[in-house]
Amino acid sequence: MIKLEMNFLPSTYVPCEDCGGKRYNAQTLEVLYHEKSIGDVMEMTTEEAAEFFKANPKIARSLSLLVDTGLGYLKLGQPSPTLSGGEAQRLKLATELTRGIGRTQNERIRKMRKPKSTLYLLEEPTIGLHMADVELLLNLLHRLVDDGHTVIVIEHNLSIIAEADYIVDIGPEAGDAGGEIVATGTPEQVAKNRMSRTAPFLREVLATKNGAVEGSSPRRNGEPSPGASRTVSRP
Repeated sequence: MIKLEMNFLPSTYVPCEDCGGKRYNAQTLEVLYHEKSIGDVMEMTTEEAAEFFKANPKIARSLSLLVDTGLGYLKLGQPSPTLSGGEAQRLKLATELTRGIGRTQNERIRKMRKPKSTLYLLEEPTIGLHMADVELLLNLLHRLVDDGHTVIVIEHNLSIIAEADYIVDIGPEAGDAGGEIVATGTPEQVAKNRMSRTAPFLREVLATKNGAVEGSSPRRNGEPSPGASRTVSRP
C-alpha cells in the first residue's frame, strides 16, 4: 500500500500499481500452487487456508489450531499491527501449541525425554470475545495444561473462573479498598465463601455448568492436571 500525504486531511492509502496490493513482483505471482499464487493464498482466511492445505499435514495442523482458537476469520496476509490484543494473545498461544505438537510427534522420543513445561501468564484474554470464542479459548487453555504447562489467568469472566483448578480472589473492592486476598481454593470452595463478592455469581455459573449437557468441556471433576495448574486471580 502506498501512503498519500494530504494537506489538512488524514493520510490515505492506495494499492501499489506494480503489484496490485499483493506485495510480490510479477515473476513471483506467476508461480502457482493448485492454481493459486502466493498473493491469492495471503488473501485467504485461516479457515479457507486450512481447507486448501489439508493435503499438507504440517501446514494444515497449524492452520487448524488457529481455527480452533476462533481466529478462522483472519486473513493470512493481515498485518500483525492490525490485530487486537486478544487476537495477538491467542495467536501466540496457538504457536505454543504447535510447538508442543511437534515435540510429541515421536512417541518413543517423547517417553525418553522429559518435555519442558512453560508458565503462561495471561491478563484478561477474554476482552472483546463472543461467548463462543471464550469456549474456544477455554479449550486452548485446557490443552496447554494437558501438555504439562501451567497457566495463570487474571480474569473477571466467570466462565473462565469456573474452569480454574485454583482461584485467588482479590478484593473486596477496587483501588484503595481492594488488594486483599479474600478467598482461595477451587471454584466450589470459593463459591461457598461468604466474604467473597465473586461467590454469589460464581455459584450461578457452577449451577449452570453442573446442569449442562455432558461433553460441553467441563472441568475434570474439579481435579487439577498432574504437574500443572490453572490459576485465576480476580483483581
